[in-house]
Amino acid sequence: MSVVQWDCFSCQKQVESDGIVGRKDECPHCNADLHVCKNCQHYDESSYNECKETSAERVLEKERSNFCDFFSAGNAGMNSASKKEDLLNAAEALFKKK
Repeated sequence: MSVVQWDCFSCQKQVESDGIVGRKDECPHCNADLHVCKNCQHYDESSYNECKETSAERVLEKERSNFCDFFSAGNAGMNSASKKEDLLNAAEALFKKK
C-alpha cells in the first residue's frame, strides 16, 4: 500500500498513513482527530455542506471525528484562511490610494 501524506488541519504538521484513516486515529503531533472533514480531499468551504462529494451525508462538526464513508485524506480544505487573506490583501493593494 502507498503512503499518503497531508497536513493536519489543527497543527499544520505533516501526517502520514497507509491510506486508511480510522475514526479514532489522532494526529501524532497535537492529538486532534484525523478522520474529520477538514482533513478530507472533498472538503470545500464554497460547496454545499462544505463537501464536494454530493452523496455524502451532512456533517455538522467539521473538526470532529465522523463516520463518513467518502473520507479521503488530503489537503483540499487546507489554507483556505490564508487564501482568503491573500485575496483580501490583493484587493486592498488594488484599491489603495497612492
